[in-house]
Amino acid sequence: MASTPADRSPDSTLALLREGYRFMGSRCDRYDSDVFQTRLLLRRTICLRGHAAATLFYDQDRFERADALPLRVQRTLTGRGGVQGLDGPAHRDRKAMLMSLMTPTAIRHLGQLFDDEWRARIPVWEGVGPVVLHRELGLMLTRAVCAWAGVPLAEGQVGRRTADLHSMIDSGAAVGPRHWRGLLARRRGERWAGDLVDRTRSGALPAPTGSALRVIADHRDARGRPLARRIAAVELLNVLRPTVAVDRFVVFAALALHDHPAWRERVRGDDEATELFVQEVRRYYPFFPAAAARVRRSFDWHGHHFPRGRRVLLELYGTNHPPALWPEPERFRPERFAGRPPDAFAPIPQGGGEHHTGHRCAGEWLTIELMKRAVTNLTSTMRYDVPPQNLAVSLRRMPALPPSGFVVTNVRRTA
Repeated sequence: MASTPADRSPDSTLALLREGYRFMGSRCDRYDSDVFQTRLLLRRTICLRGHAAATLFYDQDRFERADALPLRVQRTLTGRGGVQGLDGPAHRDRKAMLMSLMTPTAIRHLGQLFDDEWRARIPVWEGVGPVVLHRELGLMLTRAVCAWAGVPLAEGQVGRRTADLHSMIDSGAAVGPRHWRGLLARRRGERWAGDLVDRTRSGALPAPTGSALRVIADHRDARGRPLARRIAAVELLNVLRPTVAVDRFVVFAALALHDHPAWRERVRGDDEATELFVQEVRRYYPFFPAAAARVRRSFDWHGHHFPRGRRVLLELYGTNHPPALWPEPERFRPERFAGRPPDAFAPIPQGGGEHHTGHRCAGEWLTIELMKRAVTNLTSTMRYDVPPQNLAVSLRRMPALPPSGFVVTNVRRTA
């Protein structure tokens, strides 16, 4: 059996923080292998990349999620005890609860709420100077998803809640002040969400039937037990936080329209072209860097040994970029998806596998709907100028975003 290539460094955590999204891909290229070993946070870790590796990684007979994510990520980004860290029947039960929210009607409803927020903001943007799109998108998505989820949110609270959700998103792979802000935001967010759950259960807050707040507050597991207050709070935030994180994808869509202006005309009024464009934005730009699992029981695969309990990371960004899978992967080419609908393991910007029972993101269809609505608004309901600014997307920063947040000026409505 061939040995698995291994980093020489006793621990590669600093290298990961320094290199960001390039960390795993650069080593795969260096070792000419889609599998290598390293140590991260002093823990032995196997790193994977590619379509075949993704197919392996989402095999639930071979991998489990319990204790896979580093605790610092759970304490900021995902919360402890949420669906991401469950396995077996417990995971299937919790995932079914979340997927029950993802009906076509519900997805269109959130899209319409987002549309309404966007169109209400255009007259405001017309009367001011520079508009930072990322900041505005966060506020709009917070308002829209809270209304959709049955979460009451006074206008005076929107900025605070958006800032906390942004801090959770921004802190999972951070150290220092960014990480500390995420810890505080997570604590505030779980207190707030827990209070909402308590008030819903007591009848003091009449959350609408079928809303995320009502479904999570009323959920019973296979033994008929309600979710603990803190776990219910984590799952409610698992609806709100990833929806607000779509603002990054929308900024990337605006950047792609700016860098590839021919696509502005191609997507205007053309749903099929918009779908191709959105899928390529999701493939091309960096979103979450990796997914984590643990080996359930020892096995061998393609000459590599996976010992029981070993942490395994699947590189998401790198799996969306290898030339063997994506010809000219560093070129933005939405037409590559014409006649080639995405499959379960390519591309995987929000994870791979099956939605209803696997560990693929429950909100992926919401993401696509919101991005399509955003592209329509950027090309059909408004015009704007893009002044000189720093729009470089550094792959060293996780999660990535243009430093300027994408500034637009001279906003005006179209007919």
